[in-house]
Amino acid sequence: MAEEQAATAMETSAVEKQPETTTEAAAPSLTTKRMVVAIDESDSSFYALQWVIDHFSNLLLTTAAAEAESGMLTVIHVQSPFNHFAAFPAGPGGATAVYASSSMIESVKKAQQETSAALLSRALQMCRAKQIRTETLVLEGEAKEMICEAVEKMHVDLLVVGSRGLGKIKRAFLGSVSDYCAHHANCPILIVKPPKEMTK
Repeated sequence: MAEEQAATAMETSAVEKQPETTTEAAAPSLTTKRMVVAIDESDSSFYALQWVIDHFSNLLLTTAAAEAESGMLTVIHVQSPFNHFAAFPAGPGGATAVYASSSMIESVKKAQQETSAALLSRALQMCRAKQIRTETLVLEGEAKEMICEAVEKMHVDLLVVGSRGLGKIKRAFLGSVSDYCAHHANCPILIVKPPKEMTK
């Protein structure tokens, strides 16, 4: 009993000796947040975007009074790089390389640009419906690496990605963008899991 009283007295004196801080200095500024949502063709990525719109819209509004102080939402889409050649096995120990023609390369790049434009247009419509301050960014490369690089360069406060709900075996073989970002992004990351009925 005496030990408990002594411990309580020490805790009280330790608390009393701490310097007082004002709440204004201690409170983080919620008006300067920069968030990134990574999207692809999956429904789970658009579910994650909608989740951010529903839960963080008060930080990202574009009203005239709030525009100077509000945060920014950046929607990123990463295009897969196009390989200009493919190697096919041609007997024991050999391979044959097949190179794509310039017209084929141009048509693939055009199709990728159209897909990116359609995805980002859909995302912008979702954001504009709630008056969210938004910018878009299209990158090319390996999605998980490009997202982490962009987040680092942009000094992002929060990265949001959707989860496709891959099983353990598929995730082990295919890898997971959300898993990679959770381990390599240099900012907090929010992984939004879709409802169970969406993953079936």
